[in-house]
Amino acid sequence: MTILNNKESMRVTLKSVTVPSIPLAALLVIACSGLWFSSYWGARLALFPNQTTEIVNHLQKIIVPNTLLSEIISFFLTLLNAFLLAQINNKFTIIRTRTFLPILVFMTLMGTWNETHLANGSHISLTLFILSLFSFFSMSRNRNSSEQAFMGSFLISISSILINPLIFLIPVCWIGFGMFQSLSLKTFLASLMGGLTPWILYLALNFIINPHFNVLQALILNPNFVLDISTYSLPDLVYFALMSIIIIMGIVGLYSTAHSDAIDTRNKLNFLVFLLISLCVICFIFINQFVSFLPIIALVYALLFSHPLTLKQNNFHSILFIVFCVINLVYAVSKYILT
Repeated sequence: MTILNNKESMRVTLKSVTVPSIPLAALLVIACSGLWFSSYWGARLALFPNQTTEIVNHLQKIIVPNTLLSEIISFFLTLLNAFLLAQINNKFTIIRTRTFLPILVFMTLMGTWNETHLANGSHISLTLFILSLFSFFSMSRNRNSSEQAFMGSFLISISSILINPLIFLIPVCWIGFGMFQSLSLKTFLASLMGGLTPWILYLALNFIINPHFNVLQALILNPNFVLDISTYSLPDLVYFALMSIIIIMGIVGLYSTAHSDAIDTRNKLNFLVFLLISLCVICFIFINQFVSFLPIIALVYALLFSHPLTLKQNNFHSILFIVFCVINLVYAVSKYILT
């Protein structure tokens, strides 16, 4: 971040963090790492998110929450997801230039949201979801891309075995097929089969191992529509409101420059906006598991927010990024004060 000053004006630019030098990029990653591990070393422990799936319960027994091992595994999974985030942006030119901002925004959010550090299953699900996006984004204007439709839905379905409500992302992606102009009976049926296959194999394997396995119990999603605001602290509510305002401003800035993007890129950006809204709806329906969806929300948030910050080099968006960083830092510090 650079401040250019002269007699006529003062301009704040993000060029130094948009395309940082290797030493600066390493320093930024180290800073995000410090933010991440501060929750552990500062004993700012979080409760394990409400994930009732059998696989996650077994995973929790192997990797005990609130331990250094759990923190390290989650952190390296986050680094992997940040790398995949950069690759998907570069391959499909979601932001039409190389930029470090999606990685920085994503890792800042993940470092601040210490509740996600315990949810190893959520990080694995995010990895699978990013890989599914590689398949879906390759379907653009191809109504015969049944292989990509099958594989993308297959990966999301595997992630839903870890976190059951993620299965609803498949219908969301069907709407995405329409946005990509790739929806056809062939791609729809391929996606449907991709979504069903992992669950059929999972339930069949469990039934073979344990004949008394309750198939219906495994399919219960346990939605919870009750939103009790009193269970959240004032800093949580203020932080949520401010982050919502920031992303709305970011999306407005995104659409003000989207006319310069290629049609395929605009379709992907529209899908990401729709995906973010859908994730928020799913969070409210399954409010008892909302922490499980935060890594995917952080991914989409990072891509959408970084688009105008990278392409609109003006004071407003530069200051907006500074405000974003300050809010996350203050929110992280507030957790120490309240604990």
